[in-house]
Amino acid sequence: MSFQQANTQNSRTPLVSFVLTYYNQPVKMLKECLDSILVLSLRPYEREIIIVDDGSDTCPMNELMKYGDDIIYIRQKNKGLSEARNMGIRIATGAYIQFIDADDLLNQASYEHCLDIVRYRAPEMVLFDFSHRPTHGSTFEDSQIMTGTEYLKKHNIHGTACGYIFSRSIIGNLRFTPTIYHEDEEFTPKLLLQANRICHTNAQAYVYRRHKGTITSKKDKRSKVKRLTDSLYVIQTLHKHSSTLPHHEQQALQRRIDQLTMDYIYNVIIQTRSRHYLDRKLNILRREGLYPLPDRNYTTKYKWFRRLTNSEWGLNILLRMLPLLKKER
Repeated sequence: MSFQQANTQNSRTPLVSFVLTYYNQPVKMLKECLDSILVLSLRPYEREIIIVDDGSDTCPMNELMKYGDDIIYIRQKNKGLSEARNMGIRIATGAYIQFIDADDLLNQASYEHCLDIVRYRAPEMVLFDFSHRPTHGSTFEDSQIMTGTEYLKKHNIHGTACGYIFSRSIIGNLRFTPTIYHEDEEFTPKLLLQANRICHTNAQAYVYRRHKGTITSKKDKRSKVKRLTDSLYVIQTLHKHSSTLPHHEQQALQRRIDQLTMDYIYNVIIQTRSRHYLDRKLNILRREGLYPLPDRNYTTKYKWFRRLTNSEWGLNILLRMLPLLKKER
């Protein structure tokens, strides 16, 4: 087993570096995550498994001894998910990188399909779907190769950084912003803009397991406020970044900014149910040219939400109805 150093048993570059971020999750789930990687059709020298322990209360090493030289284990002071992933990026030597939260899994057959796309079509990113339980699909639909800019311009995306495998060559100086929630939502569209060859597949290659220990399960007032604050920060950051881009990239990123702004307004209503708080946040968005939402033909949901948020009666309807709909679901 390697500690804070790369495995040097074979000088060949690994095909994939799997970066597992771990913080106080059940060790049983971490083992299941590791096992879901080890069953893939990657020879030992084709894979690199990096566990970044972000200062867990108890070190899991005693229970990981059976994995021997299959893993690289890094332990750092608790700095948050962004810094754990940034550490993984620094350590990774593979041609491609795959982020995995240590309490999640890879779907074997579906992820094998993604690996086949990497091997035979050589994209810079493969975007895939996810499920909440292991699936056994065997028929998949893949897109044509296109640029990340083209994809952003035409599609709503899943922001999660675990939802794709990407070439280490395109990352450049891009890193996750420390200490914020929703760091993926800033990282993913920026990475897409840097990719010239991407492919999307409907393969449900990633299993996102819901449980009480996840960040998104925190429902205390402080966590809710921080999530909203950080969401607004990400929107503002992407909006500022768009002004530095060529026109076609601005248009592509603008779709994602509009989508995130719509989601932000929705979550302000759901989380606070306060017209006063909503008005304050809408004024901030208005000052920065982010509200009213622009008239774009993205999706039916977007068009209806835009119409409702652009009027007083519509905002009142949303404030009255959305919390009830959320409660029923």
